[in-house]
Amino acid sequence: MSRVRVLVGTRKGAFVFTADGKRDDWKVSGPHFAGWAIYHLKGSPADPSRIYASQTSGWFGQVVQRSDDGGETWQPVGNRFVYDGTPGTHQWYDGTQHPWEFARVWHLEPSPSDPDTVYAGVEDAALFRSNDGGRTWSELSGLRTHTSGPSWQPGAGGMCLHTILIDPANPDRIFVAISAAGAFRSDDGGSSWRPINRGLGSASIPSQEAEVGHCVHRIAMHPSRPDVLFMQKHWDVMRTDDAGESWHEISGDLPSDFGFPIDVHAHEPDTVYVIPIKSDTEHYPPDARLRVYRSRTGGGNWEAMTEGLPQRDCYVNVLRDSMAVDSLDPCGIYFGTTGGQVYASRDEGRTWSAIVRDLPSVLSVEVQTLP
Repeated sequence: MSRVRVLVGTRKGAFVFTADGKRDDWKVSGPHFAGWAIYHLKGSPADPSRIYASQTSGWFGQVVQRSDDGGETWQPVGNRFVYDGTPGTHQWYDGTQHPWEFARVWHLEPSPSDPDTVYAGVEDAALFRSNDGGRTWSELSGLRTHTSGPSWQPGAGGMCLHTILIDPANPDRIFVAISAAGAFRSDDGGSSWRPINRGLGSASIPSQEAEVGHCVHRIAMHPSRPDVLFMQKHWDVMRTDDAGESWHEISGDLPSDFGFPIDVHAHEPDTVYVIPIKSDTEHYPPDARLRVYRSRTGGGNWEAMTEGLPQRDCYVNVLRDSMAVDSLDPCGIYFGTTGGQVYASRDEGRTWSAIVRDLPSVLSVEVQTLP
């Protein structure tokens, strides 16, 4: 029987939860890196024992950690890429006289096919790649040096590159999203990039023809349809059917079209999940009721999934990297909150239960389906 491993990054450490295919008896490991902010953990699709983690501290800097035994033990890798030994620095030596400093690694995206290839999105926005399991890194500088780069602006959480999607049928095609610049696509393995924001609108950029300046919160893709992307942005849930050439709104009957996470059912590419919050200033669920919304039509028509979730006096948020799905049948859905709860559904979102409560504030949730 298949097993499930849920990887949770929090403001004070990392936690690893495992269960069998029934997903009703969870074992916990952690906290790993206790006291450190773990912005993201993600397992390699090509090697179920390999996990990468972004460990960060304002004083000691940024470290990328790697586990080769499913999270039981860890080793720091790639420290010359992010940390030169001086507390508080996160520096990249790009051959110039002065090193370029960035704040943290927001997102790690292992290759679908090679466990030693992994991408890192950082703040301020840039993209790196390692081909040796995180030991050494190279910047894909065509993104940061794009002609639109000088006009990029940070969102409320910083100018972070938070989403990296790799086309499983064409690894040279990569999608990224930056807050608050927008979405970008490369068709040559990351050497060159172009904005793919036509049809998006933002409060400060009413023109849907604006090349950049859009506050994208998250993008999701089903591997069977890499041309179809779903986006949660700063107001509006969006969809593209042509790999980002054009976008159209699918917010439909949601109670609020503001939120951070979005994900797609493992087996149904038109089944999409979002977790709305009230507004860009009130980061908690509408009516203080925690509801996951599901669309089985690729957007537009949404239904609230509430059974097992708090339906009064709930003021938590769910951050952009804090929702994930497994590939079992029926598909499991997972998300974590800023209140420290991690919820799981074994039945595609119909009912929910808490795996754990009272963790530190959850920054990311990822899932591995194991043999």
